[in-house]
Amino acid sequence: MAEKPHSDSGRIPPQDIAAEKSLLGAILISDGDEIFPEILTIIQTQDFYDKNHQTIFDAMISLYNKHQPIDTLTLTDELKSVKKLKEIGGAPYLVELSNFVPTASHAKAYASIIEKASVRRRLIGAGSVIVDKAFADDSDVLDLIGNAEQELFKVSNKLVKNDYAPIEELLADAFERIDDLRKNKGALRGLKSGFRDLDNKTAGFQKGDLVIVGARPAMGKTTFAQNIAYNIAKYNNKGVLFFSMEMAADEIIDRIISDVSGVDNWHIRTGNVSDEEYSRITDALGELDDLPLYIDDTSSMNIMELRNKARRAVHDHDIGIIIIDYLQLIQGSNRYAGNRVQEVSEVSRGLKILARELKVPVIALAQLSRNVTGRDDPRPVLSDLRDSGSIEQDADLVVFLHRPDYYKIHDDNYEDTHITELIIAKHRHGAVGKIELYFHPELLRFMSLDKTRE
Repeated sequence: MAEKPHSDSGRIPPQDIAAEKSLLGAILISDGDEIFPEILTIIQTQDFYDKNHQTIFDAMISLYNKHQPIDTLTLTDELKSVKKLKEIGGAPYLVELSNFVPTASHAKAYASIIEKASVRRRLIGAGSVIVDKAFADDSDVLDLIGNAEQELFKVSNKLVKNDYAPIEELLADAFERIDDLRKNKGALRGLKSGFRDLDNKTAGFQKGDLVIVGARPAMGKTTFAQNIAYNIAKYNNKGVLFFSMEMAADEIIDRIISDVSGVDNWHIRTGNVSDEEYSRITDALGELDDLPLYIDDTSSMNIMELRNKARRAVHDHDIGIIIIDYLQLIQGSNRYAGNRVQEVSEVSRGLKILARELKVPVIALAQLSRNVTGRDDPRPVLSDLRDSGSIEQDADLVVFLHRPDYYKIHDDNYEDTHITELIIAKHRHGAVGKIELYFHPELLRFMSLDKTRE
């Protein structure tokens, strides 16, 4: 089944058939979608040594591009449709592959082994070309050196994951972007948050930006994130992927229903609703039914798992923004176990890379340190971001929620104004400042001070 060796010495070129079978089997038993997006960032079809494995991987890519699951049944049908099923050994060989590994957890390791063997084969091929040309008497030495560099560059280019662009292309893109904004004066460059004053300050949430929303407990950051999720899904007609690690999906839905219907959240949670409130809830359910909002309430995830899920969601849906509640609940990799600062730094950097890679804004909620409660002025500052200074460094926009009334509840003349300060403490693209919102506690809704939803 393997290729013939391609070398004058008769030696078999670098390859690992077991790793190839293990990777294909891992993809099959994981239904493909679990790991396939990440595998495609490591290897491509030509990296397989075995020609039949190349054919199988090509068929997997075809299924993936058609948003179909990747398993033995769908793969058999795909190979049959391109008349290559018999060529690769038929359905029994696909079953053999799916039984080759007991788990899909090491798929990335298998892909890395395949990639390294592929690079070595490319080096051998480039070396053979260089040797053949060097033996030719009619070749100019400078041409030989140039050709050798070109052949080696082809190999090194395989390992380069990022592209660069000439300035003329970037300028052309910039002109189109600026011209479009000029023709649509007042239009936001990014996604509309639903809060007029915030949008005026930020021009909306921008593609590739990491946005940190920080607050101490009881300031309403989860509610604020849920309001933004609803607003973006409704007013921008973009999919919203909401990772909730602290709150169950059904609780989030209840809170959003309260917001949209205008029915007290406690009434919904207890079932104590009047006929009129029930009618409003029914109307809200109808409105929410087509909302492109996707909720993942997995309580424990590491940064790699989160990134893989996000990639798959962006591939399957028109996701315009990712919201995470909250950053410090995401686990880092095992290499930083026991070092909380390094772990949070890894998570923070991973979220920024995710935003850039998927070209969507990523909003991550973050807990603040207790230092704010011991100061004369408890308003948060950037140094209050807990566990790591890299959060501030990686963020493009840092917003703090602050409720002045929270620190006055023991005053004799205390009266809650329900005013929440939205403090823009860092803004890589513009000015910082403060915005005031009204918070409706019964409906779990933030509003502009004119008490209307944007």
